[in-house]
Amino acid sequence: MISGRVNPLLLPILIRRISFRGYHRHSPLCCLSLTDKQLLIVRHWGLISNLGSTCSHRGGGVRNVMAGKSSEAPKHSNRLSLERSPYLRQHANNPVQWFPWGDEAIELARKEGKLIFLSVGYSTCHWCHVMERESFENESVAKIMNENYINIKVDREERPDIDKVYMAFVQASCGGGGWPMSVFLTPDLTPVMGGTYFPPEDQHGRPGFKSVLQSVAKSWRENRQKCNNTGNRIMDILRETTVLEIPIAAQLITGVPSLEECAPKCYEKLVQIYESRFGGFGHAPKFPQPSIFTFLFHFYARDPSSVKGKKALDMCLYSLRMMARGGIHDHVGQGFARYSTDMKWHIPHFEKMLYDQGQLVVAYCDAFLATNNYFYADVARDILKYVERDLSDKSGGFYSAEDADSLPTHDSTEKKEGAFYAWTYDEVHEILNQRVESCPAGSDGKEVTNGDIFCFHYSVKPGGNVNPSSDPHGELVNQNVLIMFGSEEETSKHFLLPKEKVQEILRESRDKLFEVRGRRPRPHLDDKMLTSWNALMISGFAKAAQALGDDRYAERAVKAAQFVKKHLYDAANKRLLRSCYRGDNGGVIQIANPIGGFLDDYAFLIQALIDLYETTFDANWLEWALQLQEVQDALLWDEGSAAYFTSPNTDQTVILRMKEDQDGAEPSGNTVSAWNLLRLAALLEQPALHERAERLLAIFTSRLTSLPHALPGLTAALMMHHDSHTQVFVTGKLSDPDTAALVAEARRRLLPGRVMALADGNRESILYRKSEVFQRLRPQGGRAAAYVCRHHACSLPVTSAEDLDKLLAPGPR
Repeated sequence: MISGRVNPLLLPILIRRISFRGYHRHSPLCCLSLTDKQLLIVRHWGLISNLGSTCSHRGGGVRNVMAGKSSEAPKHSNRLSLERSPYLRQHANNPVQWFPWGDEAIELARKEGKLIFLSVGYSTCHWCHVMERESFENESVAKIMNENYINIKVDREERPDIDKVYMAFVQASCGGGGWPMSVFLTPDLTPVMGGTYFPPEDQHGRPGFKSVLQSVAKSWRENRQKCNNTGNRIMDILRETTVLEIPIAAQLITGVPSLEECAPKCYEKLVQIYESRFGGFGHAPKFPQPSIFTFLFHFYARDPSSVKGKKALDMCLYSLRMMARGGIHDHVGQGFARYSTDMKWHIPHFEKMLYDQGQLVVAYCDAFLATNNYFYADVARDILKYVERDLSDKSGGFYSAEDADSLPTHDSTEKKEGAFYAWTYDEVHEILNQRVESCPAGSDGKEVTNGDIFCFHYSVKPGGNVNPSSDPHGELVNQNVLIMFGSEEETSKHFLLPKEKVQEILRESRDKLFEVRGRRPRPHLDDKMLTSWNALMISGFAKAAQALGDDRYAERAVKAAQFVKKHLYDAANKRLLRSCYRGDNGGVIQIANPIGGFLDDYAFLIQALIDLYETTFDANWLEWALQLQEVQDALLWDEGSAAYFTSPNTDQTVILRMKEDQDGAEPSGNTVSAWNLLRLAALLEQPALHERAERLLAIFTSRLTSLPHALPGLTAALMMHHDSHTQVFVTGKLSDPDTAALVAEARRRLLPGRVMALADGNRESILYRKSEVFQRLRPQGGRAAAYVCRHHACSLPVTSAEDLDKLLAPGPR
């Protein structure tokens, strides 16, 4: 699977100074012009123009198959057998002599004067499986690789810093990117040529992997200096376009961009690309893109009665509703797949990623707060149920993902995408054969069964409901992927049954199918536990606890945060670690040389800890958040300019420290950092943090003003900066019913810029130590009180939920 294709929104950012005439299946820019100078950079690699980007949906050009692994002793073994990453271990028995990323492999390349072949992917990546089966398990291909290259495997989820550097190169030089990512590097780690998936043999005018390997090796042998020059020139351009070096003086002159320059432009562009029939933004394949919801909910909340505000809300609600009704949503086993291959949200790429679940919980909770419609609350609970059941480690952490591929039966030898999730018409009827007593017979005189009602409601057809265009390899022939094109009301009307009876039948039917599905071979589970993705899920549980008023979710968030502090935090050095792993005995283990945390780990966890404080009012979480912010500033802030680097300057094998601002499948670390700095500054009266947030926003002025729709989360942070916060401070003990009522009222409505704290009288907490305002807060007349502050001015305290509701009611800006 190639989930990392270039989002059309981001192309102007990714391809600023270098582009090429190449075919990119999903990009609107199929022909990208080159200047003469840029053409010189890529002309040497004549075959590069045939690489393009592998398709990011099920319609690729290969057999979509992965063989089941044999139980026999492996014929081959390489250094990856010593690793803990599930992705690296998947390749431990390839005939390719793989190395993990590190000094051993790099020094060997320098010693032997060989190019490095770098392959980057992740364990639930479908097209990574395909390329492994076709090429990396092929003895003849492995022979070419072993003789001519030092071959390195990288798990992009373990080493996002390596992945991002070379993905920037592939996207800039090929016009698209994704995984598996295949890059040829000099021994000095400079990329000279790259692409994504390669078929094993030449086909359809596209070079096969063998041809690419031999051609690149020949060029390296015959003209090494030219290869070096090519890579160096491309990297010089990338350094100019991916590392912002704007002097502090210039930032002070330009300042933070105005809201009028950015937010309306972002809104208008999203309206243009909104797909009104089925919801979502852009064309197939369709991704959820949670950062867009973040922006639109914030845009709506600023002026909910305006035409544009209502339109922003409508786009969010309709998209979220259609996603929940579609096949991207697992109606039987809960949770959401990574993306849809079609416009209808019907046929997904079936892998499930933890980071999607965490962000979508927040989006559905925001939708519930905006509408009080329990449909959205139910979907949020559905996601959390899936994560608690299938992605949770007993120690409290969260696993990374479930694969798209699995064996159709226990006797099968080849995995197929979607095998675990799809159903035949006959299967459904056989399982759901119970007669519906209260339902009249159909026009044909046959008695109606639960299966009839279920198939009608979820569009299950005798010949399957999968369009052949979404199944080019015939894996889903006669299969059905559940989707709701109608409603429960329409199903009730069709079968002349009360809606409540239909709901009962559908619920019981889903439970039965879940039980049957549980006996199928399960997809591979990536049981690696990442700090950043765990943090997104902690935020999801914490936000759900607030929005839905369910303390169980708060308890789960606390358990996960405790897990991170125990297993993913080096307390002695006050540094975060990137990952830990489930051991063979079920315990949590760490590798000999743990990978240090990156920007996303710090930013996402700080956000989660602030969310957790606002959920539990345990000030210890807020104190840890501030400590981590100080470490993040020391490790990653660019003191000579502004903003945060993706990785610390501690690994000399990382040839480019990048600054990211693009919000894609995950928000960028700089986006989340802007929010964190503003929230911490407001909670703890820390003007230095607010100034840092201003510098961060200022350095991205050009992109915020020209392409805000590619930075929706950062644009929302800009709105938060200009609008200032809605600060809600409640006095009293949380165990006091009056205090609890005020807290519940503050959480009842959608206020994206709200920060909230509890003045419980604990003078030892960080809030009392840091904030003079907090020290002055008092209950009123022996009763809990709430203070609402906006634009550095606070209201008189109120003691009733009704009065607090009036203070929090939004008005036009």
